[in-house]
Amino acid sequence: MTKDRRAALVRITGRVQGVCFRDWTREEAKKLDLDGWVRNESDGSVTALIAGPDGAVSRMLENFWKGPPGASVADVASEVASSVEAPAGFRITR
Repeated sequence: MTKDRRAALVRITGRVQGVCFRDWTREEAKKLDLDGWVRNESDGSVTALIAGPDGAVSRMLENFWKGPPGASVADVASEVASSVEAPAGFRITR
């Protein structure tokens, strides 16, 4: 990561599956020109890797607390993902 870019691995919990959270995340990430991916987890949470300009990553972390209509976010936990390379673009996995 360059000085003005950062990456974060994020786990979102609450009512975040069955409400189009992954599609919403992909669209929000594209608007912010972020790279990475998002996926559902077997425990009902959603995990995302977001990478891009520092300000855009911060904005996306804030947006996760809102989520799409129908979502009820209980927690957004993030950690620096300095050793993880994000793919170009943003995609839904699994």
